[in-house]
Amino acid sequence: MKRSERRILTTHVGSLIRPKALLDANKAALENAAKQGEYEAALRKAVADVVRHQAEVGIDIANDGEFGKGSWANYILDRVTGFEIRENQRRPVYWLGRDRERFKDMMEIDMPGILAGRPTEACIGPIKYKAQDIIKRDMDNLKAAAQGAKVEEIFFTAVAPASTAFDGVNEHYKSERDYIFAIAEALREEYQAAYKAGFVLQVDDAVLANMYDHFVQQSPAKYREWAELRVDALNHALEGIPEDRIRYHVCFGSWHVPHVADAPLEDIVDIVLKVKAQAYSIEAANPRHEHEWRVWETVKLPKDKILIPGIVTHHTITVEHPRLVADRIIRYAKIVGRENVIAGTDCGFAQVDFIQRVHPTVMWAKFEALAEGARIATKELWG
Repeated sequence: MKRSERRILTTHVGSLIRPKALLDANKAALENAAKQGEYEAALRKAVADVVRHQAEVGIDIANDGEFGKGSWANYILDRVTGFEIRENQRRPVYWLGRDRERFKDMMEIDMPGILAGRPTEACIGPIKYKAQDIIKRDMDNLKAAAQGAKVEEIFFTAVAPASTAFDGVNEHYKSERDYIFAIAEALREEYQAAYKAGFVLQVDDAVLANMYDHFVQQSPAKYREWAELRVDALNHALEGIPEDRIRYHVCFGSWHVPHVADAPLEDIVDIVLKVKAQAYSIEAANPRHEHEWRVWETVKLPKDKILIPGIVTHHTITVEHPRLVADRIIRYAKIVGRENVIAGTDCGFAQVDFIQRVHPTVMWAKFEALAEGARIATKELWG
């Protein structure tokens, strides 16, 4: 994995806003199987375009924008066996924590229907990976796009066990451990595919932090028991992949809510660092978490590890000033070492294909500000 050895490198979390042509082609293919070939062609073109665009705006470590997936997490339910979606059986949105009650009036207006719960993702049979053709397609598209692209490195995202079927219930396996490790075994196929294709694997795990407030109301020990089982399963799934080919992303949810119920980083950072990855991508630019750079004054980043703090955020349409970007980078560099910092984003800009957190022009402007801020920080850190 590349490090910021001579300058501050830049990257992002993964999910980028899909172009309209791709969304239209996907919709047409879902409605008419005869149009699948047109969708596949549109996907190849979109991936090539987005890798090139990332390079043009100054992103050093790029990806395919997650264009081959419908969402950052639930895409996996279409790629494994064993699950049944029950639209008429709703589960509470535990991952919003007590914000559900604190800001009920706001959510009923801004997130209509969310408080009624989400469809249940019921595990009713053995969990096995079944989408070898799709993952090969995604690998091939990204390999082709990466050829000739002026970037330092390519990464590919896949969901973590804790974030798989996060509105789910287990009705098949004898124990929760058996259930979570079965998920991990299935996910191993995607992890291995990314590694064997020569990409850095990014494992996405927003739900690890999002479930904090729900479980901590029962007891802090209950949350740790829940989270540590899932980290153990993730590490099991990652076996055989060198740590220097893995980065782990944890954030506090992309949804635009007040986030008062978010987990404090200091309460979960030791669990995060148990993941056998070289780099840790952590949300750090939104106003609920920007102060948490202080955590790294007392928590030592382990030797040879890399921190990818969020330096620009998807939470606002305001484009961060490059000077602010540089200040944030320098703050982290002075604490953990300049070579151990890669400037990133808080979260993705389109976690689901039909959602965009900001307008695409704003997203690309934020990336340009990230790159310019990294250049300013480089001059000041290296002289």
